[in-house]
Amino acid sequence: MPVDELREPSAARAADSPAKPNDAGGAGPTEEGKRRTLLFAAILGAIILVAAVGFWIYSRTYESTDDAQVDGHLNGITARIDGDVKAVRVEENQSVQAGDVLVELDPRDYEVAVEQAKAQLQKAQAGERAENPNLPITQSTSETSLSTSKSEVANTEAALAAAERDQLAAQSRVLEVEANNAKAQADIARYKALVDKNEVSRVDYDQVVSTAKAFAASVDSARASAEAAQKVVEQRRAQLDQARSMMSQAQVSAPNQVAISRANLQSRQAEVQAMKAQLDRAELDLSYCKIVAPVAGVIGKRTVEVGEHVSKGQRLVTLADLGDLWVTANFKESQLRQMHAGQSVTISVDAFDQNFDGTIEAMPGSTGSVISLLPPENATGNYVKVVQRLPVRIRFKPGQQGLERLRPGMSVVPKVWLK
Repeated sequence: MPVDELREPSAARAADSPAKPNDAGGAGPTEEGKRRTLLFAAILGAIILVAAVGFWIYSRTYESTDDAQVDGHLNGITARIDGDVKAVRVEENQSVQAGDVLVELDPRDYEVAVEQAKAQLQKAQAGERAENPNLPITQSTSETSLSTSKSEVANTEAALAAAERDQLAAQSRVLEVEANNAKAQADIARYKALVDKNEVSRVDYDQVVSTAKAFAASVDSARASAEAAQKVVEQRRAQLDQARSMMSQAQVSAPNQVAISRANLQSRQAEVQAMKAQLDRAELDLSYCKIVAPVAGVIGKRTVEVGEHVSKGQRLVTLADLGDLWVTANFKESQLRQMHAGQSVTISVDAFDQNFDGTIEAMPGSTGSVISLLPPENATGNYVKVVQRLPVRIRFKPGQQGLERLRPGMSVVPKVWLK
């Protein structure tokens, strides 16, 4: 191909293309493009800066963590008595209401115990009824015995006084008879001398002798009467001592007998109370054969089957109380500077596309590591400083839709608004 033909297209393209400005010329399209690029970069940088500042300011208005979950009361339903499982009325994940029967135990052994307790109570009540009248009877008998002994003492004292008066009279009679006897004996001597002198008649002398003999006999009789009166006085004194002794014994024994009778009655009454308590215990054990739900919730785990023998305290069912749920959020200790109880919280639940409102109910009392099963021992020399987490309790605001769908253990992301 000729060289001219090869050059023509190049010349034609050169003629069609615009002329390039020379270095000495003014601002062309290239400088304008550079200014536009710089302006766009400046505007973009300003937007990014404003967005970064805005995000930084916004991020300082809340604290958030993904180390959080829904918590609730997990009620471990246990057997309160030993027994064989008769029926299990629930399955796992089943909703129950408070008072619903969960598990039934065989009640026959406890029904027998109730009947035995009733029989023992009836026996104790019969003993109390039999002992009840003894107290007033004993009181009446004691009062009568004491009154009788006092009357006996009074009568014996009166009899002693009469006997002593009789003794004094007998002694006076002895003195009187002895005096008369002495005078009569003196008259005999005097009349004897007169008879011998024939100054009195023999008849008068015999009369004096007869009178003296009578007085002498009266002396013996009076002395015998005095001795008898003395014996009567001694007898009355012995009777008085005996009556006073019996009165003293009655005064001591009467209250003791009443106290013994009252103690016996109280013992019977206490026995009745003990039998009532045993009956109540037997009936309570019988009621424990039906294990019911203490609160409304959902069965989380069932660990019992029909026919098993369960022991007292053995866990049978785990019940999740869905009526009282909260969030445990484990914030870093550096996040708690501006947090306090009462602050509003937005709670995002991973399981649902829904946010819930809540408030901080309580701030933590310690870090999670301190209350763990194996707390760290920093004094061993292996200390490494680690940012600790503290559990903050967040309470859901009531009345929100969707709260019934929450379950303990669900992961959530709480956002605590600081201002």
